[in-house]
Amino acid sequence: MLLIAVLLPWLSFFLRGKILSGILCLILQITILGWLPAAIWAVASRVDGKNKTRIRRLERSL
Repeated sequence: MLLIAVLLPWLSFFLRGKILSGILCLILQITILGWLPAAIWAVASRVDGKNKTRIRRLERSL
């Protein structure tokens, strides 16, 4: 999934159900200069999503 976030950032958002972010990321990725920020945004969003899931699991177990 991390590889998808780097190579096709917009697809990473679509697969996680964030359609509006995916469209915005696709528009950003269309420009050559925007591809790198789009990839960084997708990876950061992916990591943030995993962390939120971990926190929810920890809260449930307490």
